[in-house]
Amino acid sequence: MKKNYTPEDELLLLALGGSGEIGMNVNLYGCQGKWLMVDLGMSFGANEYPGTELLFADPEFIEERAKDLLGIVLTHAHEDHIGAVPYFAAELGVPVYATPFTADLVLRKLEEAGIAKDVDLYVIEEDHGSIELGPFEITYIPLAHSIAEGNALLIETPFGRIFHTGDWKLDEEPLVGEPATEEELVAIGDEGVLALVCDSTNVFNPVPSGSEGAVYRGLLEEVQRHGGKRVLVTTFASNVARLQTLGHVAQETGRKLCVAGRSLERIIEVAQNNGYLQHFPEPVDFDTAMALPRGEVLIMATGGQGEPRAALSRIAEDNHPISLTSGDVVLFSSRQIPGNEIAIGRVQNRLAERGIQMVTDRQSEIHVSGHPGRPELEALYGWLRPDILVPVHGEMRHMQEQARLGLDHGIANAVVQKNGDIVRIAPGAPGKIAEVHSGRLVLDGDIIVPADGEAITMRRRLARDGMLIVILDRQGKARIEGIGLPLDEDYAAFIEEAQDDVASAIAKLKGAARRDRDTVREAARLAARRAAQRWSGKKPQTRVILPEGTE
Repeated sequence: MKKNYTPEDELLLLALGGSGEIGMNVNLYGCQGKWLMVDLGMSFGANEYPGTELLFADPEFIEERAKDLLGIVLTHAHEDHIGAVPYFAAELGVPVYATPFTADLVLRKLEEAGIAKDVDLYVIEEDHGSIELGPFEITYIPLAHSIAEGNALLIETPFGRIFHTGDWKLDEEPLVGEPATEEELVAIGDEGVLALVCDSTNVFNPVPSGSEGAVYRGLLEEVQRHGGKRVLVTTFASNVARLQTLGHVAQETGRKLCVAGRSLERIIEVAQNNGYLQHFPEPVDFDTAMALPRGEVLIMATGGQGEPRAALSRIAEDNHPISLTSGDVVLFSSRQIPGNEIAIGRVQNRLAERGIQMVTDRQSEIHVSGHPGRPELEALYGWLRPDILVPVHGEMRHMQEQARLGLDHGIANAVVQKNGDIVRIAPGAPGKIAEVHSGRLVLDGDIIVPADGEAITMRRRLARDGMLIVILDRQGKARIEGIGLPLDEDYAAFIEEAQDDVASAIAKLKGAARRDRDTVREAARLAARRAAQRWSGKKPQTRVILPEGTE
């Protein structure tokens, strides 16, 4: 296995995030001693990291080689592709490249973090714009996705060309932007594609993902069907095409549009600054919306994933200037992201309790995915005809399935890798040649710490087992406080017995052991913890406090 992790006369791929998981995409290409980063994304905090908000791929590998990193090229503006830029780009010290819409959102993030002057952000203005960075020449190839300016990257190297898809789909009616045509993609394939590095998210979907044009018709039909009712539509804020669709639907149905959610307001502003949503209706404020007849307002709100502070959650709790009542309708124009089922269900149950009707994408064509189903993957394979397929952006089951699909459709080689695997694409037979550290970091309050560090590990233990605090006086008597133990009715009796157990354990210590602080502390800790286990079945984290000056 390769031990020198500097790329020599070869072409390498290393995923630090997004391979073996959905989200947090960070990919590195290595060639002739240099590295190129494609995307620098994040995920949102998960239950296994209690108290945290954001989750990052650990960039330690490339931080140690920052002098050989040439730049960060961003495919599009979803958080799982750009969200970590404000946290790591300045430290990496390399330029960042993006198309105008993506660059605008990134710049706002850098400004909010107070580091805009510390990061060189370059805007790729023209369609099919290109960049030359060392042995890499990168050309943006527009593809349809659920956000403005989704792009693949055509990366030319001395060993051949890589087509890195980013997130993509095929859409005959994209509504926003002009994705590359079949003819353009076939022409790229005609010139030769060494490796296709491809989104795997929707590989199990046996049908095409669908068109934004079809969603327009579905939403229009649903809003028309609920005439006379107040209608709220929740969708992903970043989906500019969907926002444009909702603007058209409001106009077609004679409704005023009301926008609830800061992220929606920000995306609308950025989109309009970059030439999108030019005929978007002027939204009305909350007071105006509530004063209108119920059938004359269409509300667009954040919170379709059950986020507790988002507009829809607050509306469901009747804690928002926008109010819904029995008979009103909520359209969920978004898919349910795995892991959010409980949060979404909580919001939907609150709405249902109040007699509010809900329609999801399972009931009506009011949402389509931004990722390719099997027919779209098969079409791309036929157009590009790559020598090698490297699935990324998916859990292991997604990537393995895409590898099988590619091999079944004539691709000669497929390499299934995971975060931390260094894959040699060329020369010679493609495959894994080494494995490096690819850990996780979390934003814990204002501090970025290891996801498997002491703070998070201790928090998990506290959540599972609770805590005991044992305070000893100079005579060896204990005062004990229990936190999070399931002993509400028996708590006083437990405390009394535990304090007696601690005093007895200390009394048994003799001579030098009685004077040794560590020995006393451990005896008290074990006695208190055993009492807790006897009473509750729990093994709480136990801390012993000794008086100062105790010998």
